[in-house]
Amino acid sequence: MAASTSNAASRPRILTGDTPTHTGLHLGHWVGSLENRVRLQDEYDCFFLLANMHAYTTLAEEPARIRANTLGILRDWLAAGIDPDRSTIVLQTEIPAIAELTWFFAMLLPFNRVMGNPTIKTEIELKNLGDTYSFGFPMYAVGQCADILAFRPELVPVGEDQEAHIEMCRAVAGKFNQVYCGVGNRVPPEEHVKAGGVFPVPKAKLGRVSRLIGIDGVNKMSKSLGNAIFLFDSAAEVKKKVGKIFTGRQSPTEPGKPDNVLMQFCDAFLPAARAAELRDKYVRGDNIGDGHIKMELTDAINVLLEPMRQRRAKLETAEGEAMLVDLLKVHTRRANAVAEETLAMAKKAMKLDYFPRSLGF
Repeated sequence: MAASTSNAASRPRILTGDTPTHTGLHLGHWVGSLENRVRLQDEYDCFFLLANMHAYTTLAEEPARIRANTLGILRDWLAAGIDPDRSTIVLQTEIPAIAELTWFFAMLLPFNRVMGNPTIKTEIELKNLGDTYSFGFPMYAVGQCADILAFRPELVPVGEDQEAHIEMCRAVAGKFNQVYCGVGNRVPPEEHVKAGGVFPVPKAKLGRVSRLIGIDGVNKMSKSLGNAIFLFDSAAEVKKKVGKIFTGRQSPTEPGKPDNVLMQFCDAFLPAARAAELRDKYVRGDNIGDGHIKMELTDAINVLLEPMRQRRAKLETAEGEAMLVDLLKVHTRRANAVAEETLAMAKKAMKLDYFPRSLGF
């Protein structure tokens, strides 16, 4: 499989991705970003990043796990509908330009700005890292800027929790263009490239559900909190997990809260008209129990996931893994061609263009 480049130059570019801290993705990833990626493949020149370097910020002592997780996420992408003939898959550790750009960008960001990133603060709290996190942990916030800007996208499809990273990325792009390219500080962000900047100032593109609550009804759906329904979960496992959704409601005649986790799941996975109908009956306590709604949700989620399960199963064989590795080789050449072009442009702006280099791809 090879990424098609026939019409790429005429389409605006997007980049987004996932960090392989788990062997696969969950429904929050689907509604927050993944379904958006699948839909946008015909409209945009798409780059999808496997951020395996970032996984070392918390799993540095488990390299085998990171490798397995990386391939697991790739399986989920392909099973969900990412088409390697229409998109480019980026294996982060095989793109040297990302590491170089991370270093340069780190010089443009105040330390307090990096540590004040609300996503970093949240992860430190949720993962109970205290003050034991590695020196490299906060660097991933800078690295995300390099992940994105190495490919000069206009849009970054993300979930709500990643908006702070995109704002930092926008700040870095703007600062670089001003310091090294002479772009005036009053030039609108969307005009930076036209004014001579190397980097577009990218915008976040949120999914239709910016933040899906997990089955615990409290926290955002998360791989690490045990409250997630995974895209590869069996039909029986989906039924079991949906059954655990807790609302605190005692009877079918008790009015339910219109914004609780069960209603959020209805909005995310049922047709809009049906979700509205159920919410109306639910908030009035019109003889509709949580169990009835959970059965309907289970059926809808399994209809969504069953084709993904079937496609993923074909990729879980030894032959499937070999195909994944071959795919990554092909796509690495395409990704490096773009990232090296970006790095050359950046180094020229920084007066570091002493001579050209080649990675031999």
